Amino acid sequence: MTYSEPARPRGITIYGCGQDEAVLFRELAPRFGVVPTITESAPSGANMELVFRNRCVSVGHRTRIENSTLLAFSRAGVKYVSTRSIGYNHIDVEYAAGVGIRVENVAYSPDSVADYTLMLMLMAVRNAKSTVRRADMHDYRLNDVRGRELRDLTVGVIGIGRIGTAVMERLRGFGCRTLAHDKQRGPAATYVPLDELLRVSDIVTLHAPLDADTHHLLNRQRIERMKHGAFVINTGRGQLLDTQALVQALESGRLGGAALDVLEGEEGIFYADRRDEPIESKSLLRLQEMPNALISPHTAYYTDHALSDTVENSITNCLEFESRNQHG
Repeated sequence: MTYSEPARPRGITIYGCGQDEAVLFRELAPRFGVVPTITESAPSGANMELVFRNRCVSVGHRTRIENSTLLAFSRAGVKYVSTRSIGYNHIDVEYAAGVGIRVENVAYSPDSVADYTLMLMLMAVRNAKSTVRRADMHDYRLNDVRGRELRDLTVGVIGIGRIGTAVMERLRGFGCRTLAHDKQRGPAATYVPLDELLRVSDIVTLHAPLDADTHHLLNRQRIERMKHGAFVINTGRGQLLDTQALVQALESGRLGGAALDVLEGEEGIFYADRRDEPIESKSLLRLQEMPNALISPHTAYYTDHALSDTVENSITNCLEFESRNQHG
């Protein structure tokens, strides 16, 4: 991206920065004339001094940014927060605007999550979890339940943004029927009301943004309307799905299976080594026991390409903000 003599920020403070991200920030920031201040810690009152003289801050999606932290940012002179995620559900954007801070997300390759979504679909309909577990125990018999082929199935895609669109593009190659549901119709697709999509789809995959309207988008009532034996795939946000209702539907045989890369209550569990610590989430433990429920720790986005996009776009977002507000 070319800039016409923008006022360069003196630096960017990057919070919640993992080691892999840190390597990229240190490599890319100097190319843009930016000095990064990097910490693995989430922003808090204890590390607010790290924003000294920096109008721009980058935060991760793994920890909620409290309003008290946003207020402290504002008082420290921060004017812009770039969240290294597509979703905003971990930060109160309206409150931030009220204290003089603009919040924007970053765009990264939708292919990372789209590829992973297709992988989860295939694993779910081919009973991969139970097959691999049995093979690991040297039980090489055929599964009691035969797998299904995508070309014979109807897939309902909820949320047709960049990722949902990329998922639909991949599904065309499998020859399956696809249906779409979204408030705003975008790319060419067969759009249907949500209830119809749930009623006829063999697989329902969630890609809607999380907000007040989509919280528990798949609740108990809607899960009960789903086709008997259907599969649920979620690589969006955990709160799109009522986890307790899902567990009950899987236990009763109402649903055929689920593959979830995100989960309600994942905060404080995912991205940490919990092998020697108790897990308090009963729903997570129950799902991991089930042979037809796949769980992965919010990793669909995590590819070389997507991570590079995220870091570079975090930097360019801040530069563009400074360019637009160089006299502010």
